[in-house]
Amino acid sequence: MAPETNGSDAARKLAIAAARTARDYNTEEILVLDLRELSPVTEYFVIGTGTSRRQLRAVADEIAKTGERIGQPVWRTAGVETGNWILLDFVDVVVHLFDEAHRSYYDLELIWGEAPRVDWVADDSKPAER
Repeated sequence: MAPETNGSDAARKLAIAAARTARDYNTEEILVLDLRELSPVTEYFVIGTGTSRRQLRAVADEIAKTGERIGQPVWRTAGVETGNWILLDFVDVVVHLFDEAHRSYYDLELIWGEAPRVDWVADDSKPAER
């Protein structure tokens, strides 16, 4: 059973914090997609590209810690073993961390092309809370 959700403000805060954490750990091409009007399953996607499997695993671990710190623990994870597409499901926010080949192949930006992009950099340029 999924944990209780905290609503859109908390989801947006988590999505932005996850994007900032990914940036702070050298993830590339980070996007935050607002799916609130498009998906009955989740509110935000955070998508990023890593430089290696080791780096992707480290970023996933740090994003999970960020969620814990702000009171939103990861509900489910997938792909940590293979490290080419790691998924962190926080229920209202789903983080997708890809290697370059898998990001290009699955092309979530195209599939969810109608989703507005959250300008998480302009929202606040401070580093993620540690």
